[in-house]
Amino acid sequence: MIVSVASGKGGTGKTTISINIALSIGNLKFIDTDVEEPNAHIFLKPDFQETHKVETLYPEIDYNKCTFCGECAKACAFNALAVANKKVLVFKELCHGCGLCSYVCPEKAIAEIGRHVGIVRHGKALRGIDFWDGLLNLGEATPVPTIKELKRYALKDYNKERDLVLIDSPPGTSCPVIESIRDSDYAILVTEPTPYGLADLKLMVEVIRDFKIPFGVVINKANLGDRGIYTYLQDENIELIGEIPFDKKGAELYSKGIPLYDVDGFKEGFENIIRKVEDLGRK
Repeated sequence: MIVSVASGKGGTGKTTISINIALSIGNLKFIDTDVEEPNAHIFLKPDFQETHKVETLYPEIDYNKCTFCGECAKACAFNALAVANKKVLVFKELCHGCGLCSYVCPEKAIAEIGRHVGIVRHGKALRGIDFWDGLLNLGEATPVPTIKELKRYALKDYNKERDLVLIDSPPGTSCPVIESIRDSDYAILVTEPTPYGLADLKLMVEVIRDFKIPFGVVINKANLGDRGIYTYLQDENIELIGEIPFDKKGAELYSKGIPLYDVDGFKEGFENIIRKVEDLGRK
């Protein structure tokens, strides 16, 4: 079973929920797909044993064949090519590696070559967790190729009947999130009881429903804020699968990189969340 943890905005406690659920269970596969700013390793403390380079394709122009017709630039939706003064300018950081430019080139003057954009890391973490994450190179415009490779490596030997996989996705509702949650069996949406939390939760619910992924909501810092979230969940008939209260002691520990799963009053809450998820995922 693949369970993704997502949120419509940053700062809701998505990674807090992810790592503490993982530590409550142990012996599962954990994938941090926030390759622009991975931080789950701070808490799960993996001993990285292998690293894989991630490459994406970008166009290389053969000027012996190129007639500067401009068809490649016209076809590129990302403006990664421009033709001017008998020169084809290639903006590598904007290229998404889709290969359309080489496909439409009438002279077959474009070859695709590899370019290093990031890395995938793997190691054993606390409580027997099989830990995977990725790290995007600085200056890259899109993390999607790195996320794809990260999931390809991490899920290579995945068995749906045998394995539990927890994916800590990036915040927001953009392409990196879509790539992270794709093919998930269940999604945990983490929010906070504030107007901003509610607004972004609504966006995330739209995305999840479009993908027809079963989901439930966890409210973090549940004893702060207003009741708007609860009214929305009731009106939309959305399952509330957990509430994590704000606790000053917990906040102090978290700021020091200490997980909450073994703190009095927290562990049972995290265990109950994943029990509900497993039960709902079987329905």
